[in-house]
Amino acid sequence: MYLYRAIDSVGDTVEFFFSERRDLVAAKRFLRRAFQRHGRPERIVIDGSQTNREAIIACDGESRLRDRSRRSSKPIRIRRSQYLNNRIEQDHRRIRRRIRSMLGFKSPKSAVIILSGIEMIHMMRKRQARYAYNPRPSIAEQFDILAA
Repeated sequence: MYLYRAIDSVGDTVEFFFSERRDLVAAKRFLRRAFQRHGRPERIVIDGSQTNREAIIACDGESRLRDRSRRSSKPIRIRRSQYLNNRIEQDHRRIRRRIRSMLGFKSPKSAVIILSGIEMIHMMRKRQARYAYNPRPSIAEQFDILAA
């Protein structure tokens, strides 16, 4: 089982996706969903995974073909570096710490539910869920708004 996560240059969570397998199909599904919700990035930093690189190239080509504007869009720059990827590893640390104390998951279905809740709380702690009427809501207020 594998948890795909993407963060931006500031450290805010962009997207997350849980898959039973770490393969090209799952990587493409994650990237398509991230591109659809947040648009195409200019560059992506990944670890040495060849599967992730192939998925980025394929999804980038699809999104550029779908772009009907007259301007030509540049391909996404892919940086493969073990050390530039540290930001996401540090962000992922909190989730791993929480899962370790639970001694793993019994089924993939329960893993999806629990991980989405952990990610939501993690995003709240990073103050990603800001609202116009209250610029600094508490975690309980954020949860009430999202649960409604």
